[in-house]
Amino acid sequence: MLVPEVFPNVPLIAVSRNPVFPRFIKIIEVKNKGLMDLLRRKVRLAQPYAGVFLKKDDANETDVVESLDAIYNTGTFVQIHEMQDLGDKLRMIVMGHRSQPNVSRRKPKRKERKEPEADLMVEALPLPSSDILMVEVDNVVHQQFEVSEEVKALTAEIVKTIRDIIALNPLYRESVLQMMQAGQRVVDNPIYLSDMGAALTGAESHELQDVLEETNIPKRLYKALSLLKKEYELSKLQQRLGREVEEKIKLTHRKYLLQEQLKIIKKELGLEKEDKDAIEEKFRERLKERTVPQHIMDVINEELNKLGLLDNHSSEFNVTRNYLDWLTSMPWGTNSEENLELKRAKEVLEEDHYGMDDVKKRILEFIAVSQLRGSTQGKILCFYGPPGVGKTSIARSIARALNREYFRFSVGGMTDVAEIKGHRRTYVGAMPGKIIQCLKKTKTENPLVLIDEVDKIGRGYQGDPSSALLELLDPEQNFNFLDHYLDVPVDLSKVLFICTANVTDTIPEPLRDRMEMINVSGYVAQEKLAIAEKYLVPQLRTQCGLTEDTTNISPEALNLLIRQYCRESGVRNLQKQVEKVFRKVAFRIVSGEETAVQVTPDNLQDYVGKPIFTVDRMYDVTPPGVVMGLAWTAMGGTTLFIETSLRRPRDTGGKDKDGPRDGSLEVTGQLGDVMKESSKIACTFARTFLMKQQPDNDFFSGAHLHLHVPEGATPKDGPSAGCTIVTALLSLATNTPVQENVAMTGEVSLTGKILPVGGIKEKTIAAKRAGVTCMILPAENKKDFSDLPEFITEGLEVHFVDHYSKMYPIVFPQQ
Repeated sequence: MLVPEVFPNVPLIAVSRNPVFPRFIKIIEVKNKGLMDLLRRKVRLAQPYAGVFLKKDDANETDVVESLDAIYNTGTFVQIHEMQDLGDKLRMIVMGHRSQPNVSRRKPKRKERKEPEADLMVEALPLPSSDILMVEVDNVVHQQFEVSEEVKALTAEIVKTIRDIIALNPLYRESVLQMMQAGQRVVDNPIYLSDMGAALTGAESHELQDVLEETNIPKRLYKALSLLKKEYELSKLQQRLGREVEEKIKLTHRKYLLQEQLKIIKKELGLEKEDKDAIEEKFRERLKERTVPQHIMDVINEELNKLGLLDNHSSEFNVTRNYLDWLTSMPWGTNSEENLELKRAKEVLEEDHYGMDDVKKRILEFIAVSQLRGSTQGKILCFYGPPGVGKTSIARSIARALNREYFRFSVGGMTDVAEIKGHRRTYVGAMPGKIIQCLKKTKTENPLVLIDEVDKIGRGYQGDPSSALLELLDPEQNFNFLDHYLDVPVDLSKVLFICTANVTDTIPEPLRDRMEMINVSGYVAQEKLAIAEKYLVPQLRTQCGLTEDTTNISPEALNLLIRQYCRESGVRNLQKQVEKVFRKVAFRIVSGEETAVQVTPDNLQDYVGKPIFTVDRMYDVTPPGVVMGLAWTAMGGTTLFIETSLRRPRDTGGKDKDGPRDGSLEVTGQLGDVMKESSKIACTFARTFLMKQQPDNDFFSGAHLHLHVPEGATPKDGPSAGCTIVTALLSLATNTPVQENVAMTGEVSLTGKILPVGGIKEKTIAAKRAGVTCMILPAENKKDFSDLPEFITEGLEVHFVDHYSKMYPIVFPQQ
């Protein structure tokens, strides 16, 4: 059906909020009875046309107006495509045809009509006098325009914005497809394009009407573009809010699903709720495969009955539950299967550590006894020696050799007894001691427990932890060990306790008496070299990402590193120095300076710097009054020079106003009380001995002597330098140097007896390192010296003496 170009008189349909744009389809509902009758007649007369105008008041819901001032001046000429008569209202689908079909309008006369074919129809209508049903309309004539650059730019921007809106919300695509007629390019028609752009938006009614009324095409395009930009920003905001809401809903829904699944899983596992029955069932389930002693089981049953009477939210309920949790977590009757094969144990010990024969022999003896008895038994061993010799690491190897679980805790600086014996359950946050925690963690009754730094236990107002260890480390008591928290006897007789210490002097005597002491002495240069080649170098080279093809340290370089940089008894510092070498090698390789590195004595300083120890001894040749002694420290053995000198000229007179002038002895060098007493004893004996050997020598009569032990910043104590001090005083008195390359150690009594001392191995190592060829030791230390390996004693002339009179001709052969 062709739409007439001119149709001046049409029914007036007043709409709210959204005007009808040309080429747009809109559904309109009419409820006014007079307008409904008029539209029905128009459709029957094949004149399905009307004028749709926007009301100025959006709140006005009526279909007709009483005054033309109630509507905007410009509307749209529409064709009624479909009409549904619903009785009390008409539902019509209309389509706009003319861009703006009304510029001016007037209220038509009821008896005089411009349309002759409609006169009869209109005259027959029962029209109320107040309602305007028909209007006279004209077509809108748009201003002439040229397709300028501005129009092209506005057109392109509108098209781009529409595409952006469609990309944000695909629902706009259907609206655009409905607006565009088949075969027509809306882009080529700026009027239609602006109408389509405005119609896509949800702008205010007056903004849409403004676009509809505009006849200047560039301005019309600009107004439509402004509305589209607002719609685009609104769509972006809507999309962002929608995405956030969707994510929030998804997260909430996911949490809900997971919670529901968790409820089902807990229900299937019997953990739906932590009620008393579930707790009791859980505790009894733990004890099914364990052999719990009857007296322990009685306590557990009593606590379970108590738990059933308590309220779930009471503090006592949580205390009882935690107590039962610890009781049922203990490995009652559970033991790990031990390795009792000597060959396998020996292989493991040799694989991890070099030397340490005393320790390895003792462990193999333990295995042999266990094999003969058919069962294992707990022991308490104590490894003592200087730092870095492998005391802690050998314990881990012993656990691997015996196939026992390993647990370590340090008591160095510990001041609280509760760390060992546990807290009383009445305290907030109470928990058992370390040994009970050990049994729970290892899940076995026969672990290997390493108690580290037992010589450094502290003491505070919370008690004395060393005294608490007495019960733990006593084989006669620890089968019935009582922890304060558990408050039930626990059998520790199957536990192998190994303690470590640097010195034994600070270990309390009762505690030391309960342990089997095994000395882990320091290493000599040959042993350090073997350890470095066999263990340290391969291990550290791998840790630094190097290979044997790219990096190697020659034995000569290692030997120089040991002699001039790492003289301590252990190998911890040697490990640091070797790692330092490999780190610098890795840097050079990665930076491209070198591809492969061979570390030799010539280039060793490039990696570790200047040597720390350049001389092995303070005096190459000792002058009169200076003698080399031997000392033992926590770091190992060392040489100790005793220097004596005449402080001021001797007094030749026999008496002064205060009495006889017997002289004096001043000592320096930060000496301890024992060493000061030893120097006084040595001075007294030296006087007596010199009077017997050289009665004519009255050097000590009225002599004011000064005795100094170098390295004054280092505290020194002990009686083992007694014979050295006597020799130094006699050397000064006779003005005779002692024999070259001789060193000595031994306590001297007031009558000249040479008493035994400790640290023979370390002192022998220090003497050999200093180039000593002759050593003088107490006779009672012969058994200690005979136990030393041959490579340590090789090249040494050793004399064992029990009295200083036998030492004198050795150090002063010319006398």
